[in-house]
Amino acid sequence: MHIPKAPTSALALEPFAPALEEALCPSPDYDVSRWLYVPNRYSEYRYILGTRGSRPLICIGINPSTAAPDALDPTLQSVERIAHSNGYDSFLMFNVYAQRATRPDDMEKTYNPALHEENRKAFRYLLSLSPAPAVWAAWGNIIMKRDYLLDCMADFAADGAAAGARWFTAGPLLKSGHPHHPLYLKRDTALLDFDIEAYLAKQIGKCM
Repeated sequence: MHIPKAPTSALALEPFAPALEEALCPSPDYDVSRWLYVPNRYSEYRYILGTRGSRPLICIGINPSTAAPDALDPTLQSVERIAHSNGYDSFLMFNVYAQRATRPDDMEKTYNPALHEENRKAFRYLLSLSPAPAVWAAWGNIIMKRDYLLDCMADFAADGAAAGARWFTAGPLLKSGHPHHPLYLKRDTALLDFDIEAYLAKQIGKCM
């Protein structure tokens, strides 16, 4: 269980670029030839956790919990299984908001624009790893926990469009119109095309 100790605005955030540079260096804690972990140590926030490969699947959840290299939680274990089942050789877990909180209800109620901007740099980096980025929307109904999450997601959709990303969901959408969370999906669940722009237009429209 991870409960935030303080608002992220009270933290000395490590910018994404130096955190990435450090994460690409050898670590005594895990095999950097297999894992990408940014920052490369456990902290109150996480930009990226995933495996390395030539055909990665970027998975977007809401916010990080306790997972780390060689210690994936059940959600990330499911993400890895589904990525492999759909022909990808690696997965890259990204989140709409980078603050760690095992329970989404513990996420800060007011978003930190500095954290979001560094998280956005992380997403652009992930998109740059492939000439045809594949992005799996996997946040479930949790995206409604905080008003700012859809707005953050709109920024990532714009970044994805600029990079020519193709968006997917695992199986059909929920009755609420949101994509499935990975946790209880079967390992062979097929990825389906997802219109991120239409989704955001509908969901943001509901909130206005």
